[in-house]
Amino acid sequence: MNSLVAFNKPFNVISQFSKHEKYQTLKDFIELPKFYPAGRLDTDSEGLLLLTNDGKLQAEISSPKFKLPKTYWAQVEGQITEQAINKLIKGVQLKEFYTAPAKVKILDGTLDLWQRNPPIRARKTIPTSWISLTITEGKNRQVRRMCAAVGFPCLRLIRVQIGKYNLFDHHLQQGKWKAITINDL
Repeated sequence: MNSLVAFNKPFNVISQFSKHEKYQTLKDFIELPKFYPAGRLDTDSEGLLLLTNDGKLQAEISSPKFKLPKTYWAQVEGQITEQAINKLIKGVQLKEFYTAPAKVKILDGTLDLWQRNPPIRARKTIPTSWISLTITEGKNRQVRRMCAAVGFPCLRLIRVQIGKYNLFDHHLQQGKWKAITINDL
């Protein structure tokens, strides 16, 4: 039977099952035969990673040709400006390409998140702010590079949604996984 698993990937975990000399891998958290990640999430990023045993579904989730929206919460250095937000919304020039327009909004208030281990670097004189950023691409380290391109380096990055699948709908604690119902993406 084809299945889908949602995993809340911690910081410093590699999105692969094969052993790594320096970092923990998915195998340290998930013991399901013939399941593979549908896409990747950088070692220094946290949050929603979908895994499946269905090759067609894996391609639909991870392939750029399907333009599946992915939403990230980014904690950036400094108090982000409307000018920076507008640049992200229009798309920004990175070295090798111009990004597609993104959906971006400032996240106000306190976010009820798990503590990152190790915590981000904190500077007493430099505030941080959080934004929600939705993209349909998925180039290498794209969200981090977009934030840096508009002058607000990313300190913490959490993927919260892939298509219709939202990390918080499944009440997943960090490092935990759950089998979920396959819906239309």
